[in-house]
Amino acid sequence: MAFTLDKVVPWGRSYQEYVNMFALTEADLQGRILGCGDGPAGFNAALTARGGHVVSIDPVYAFDAVHIKSRITETYDTVLSQVRKNQADFVWTAITSVDELGRVRMLAMDAFLSDYAAGKNEGRYIAGELPLLPFDSGSFDIALSSHFLFLYSEHLSAEFHLQALLEMLRVAQEVRVFPVLTLAGEPSPHLAAIMDALAKQGFCAEIRRVAYEFQRGGNEMLVVKAL
Repeated sequence: MAFTLDKVVPWGRSYQEYVNMFALTEADLQGRILGCGDGPAGFNAALTARGGHVVSIDPVYAFDAVHIKSRITETYDTVLSQVRKNQADFVWTAITSVDELGRVRMLAMDAFLSDYAAGKNEGRYIAGELPLLPFDSGSFDIALSSHFLFLYSEHLSAEFHLQALLEMLRVAQEVRVFPVLTLAGEPSPHLAAIMDALAKQGFCAEIRRVAYEFQRGGNEMLVVKAL
């Protein structure tokens, strides 16, 4: 079945959220970074403006900015309405209200939209998706997965998770996944088995606490690298 935009709820996080979610150091930010499933996040635009080297891959990049912006507009109020109904599921510290959340995320998505045409021309936004990546082995220093793997454990099998992580490890020296909770706020049922399978294939997989928590309890990432 062909990928269709009407099934997507675009929701882009900011550069600073990426830095905090993935505990990215200055040394990390100077490396070659791949963002898997970035959607309309502001990270690529902001890091590129700072002189960084980053590529984002997502199936939504098959569409132009006009269509992506239209879909953002269609779904924005629905997303905020759902957050309002479930405010107890979130930690309101760095972001203090639903209205502020809307402003922060819209600023990130506007930054993406402003950068999108140039970024596509420069090869920084590529249409594609896990578990198959169109890059040579070892093309990146770090591959990031934000709010996709583990979050959607109910819809994505353990086998899919393992294939996706191994593919990310093929193209990058290190993989970081945030969060390791499901949409229901529970630890992913796939996590233990995935970490065990990765260890058996010669990788070091560990859970690290990060200085970021918006989804309640979501303050850990999975870090995987070769031994």
